[in-house]
Amino acid sequence: MGFRTVFVKNGESLRVKLDNLEISKNREHFIIPLSDIESVILEGEQTTVSSRILAKFAQYHIELIVCDSKYLPAGVFLGLGQYHRSAKRAIWQSGWIEEQKQAIWTVIILRKINNQIVFSEIANIDEDRLEIMKELRNNLQLGDETNREGHVAKVYFNSHFGLGFTREDDSLPNACMDYGYAIVRAQMARCVVAQGLLPMLGVFHRNEYNSFNLVDDLMEPFRPLMDYYIYREILPKDEKYLTYDSRIQLVDFLNQKIKIKNKKIYINQCMTEYVISFIKAMEKNDPAYLLDIDLNNFVECEGK
Repeated sequence: MGFRTVFVKNGESLRVKLDNLEISKNREHFIIPLSDIESVILEGEQTTVSSRILAKFAQYHIELIVCDSKYLPAGVFLGLGQYHRSAKRAIWQSGWIEEQKQAIWTVIILRKINNQIVFSEIANIDEDRLEIMKELRNNLQLGDETNREGHVAKVYFNSHFGLGFTREDDSLPNACMDYGYAIVRAQMARCVVAQGLLPMLGVFHRNEYNSFNLVDDLMEPFRPLMDYYIYREILPKDEKYLTYDSRIQLVDFLNQKIKIKNKKIYINQCMTEYVISFIKAMEKNDPAYLLDIDLNNFVECEGK
């Protein structure tokens, strides 16, 4: 499995050269072993990609992320069927029962809310608003049938960005979150597919037009980590828009460390471990096996 994220802005072409990726730009050529690459992000409208490159990316489990004219990730290429027992795993996944899915979703959403509260405490949000979020969390029911997650999210975002804030606003915080969440989503999709799971079959999300329902389920606890990272790295710059340097900074989120089981590992590695633990939790029918993604353990590794 690779470890490098390759960011290509306005490149001319990508080619395969003896199991290496060759990037051509301004008459310069850059060569990177395919075995070192985890993901490739393309910005600009001029880069050409061949079918041979896509086949090699699939073979090496390399995800390709393509950004639109607003620099937001708009599409992801993932190789399917590379897992050695993908058919067996797909059949097993399609047999998950509703009780299993409700139980695991309850744990996923509880941990997301916990992380939102931790971040809000770090950001010195008013105590009365923290208490509202905590009370909503404490009333979480199986499968979150009363949508405590949605109510917490409203209090959470209004507390950080003002009472009139919505996720549809044209603002720097939203631009950061849109870009950052897209990076997390693409990485989680790569981890899900690499383990032979079908990304369209979720435990909570079940939109028939969404090819990444399971990905959207599993990435939830990582969202507040990205929120904190944006708060720490991007917003203090007081920029008017999301610059190229800040986009690179957001991609670098995957290279930050988090403490998992008393070991410090990179976020991209953590996501792989998280998906593996999710599979075990579903196999054992016990959500306790799901890896706990704790913002405190991310903050602890800050600058280390």
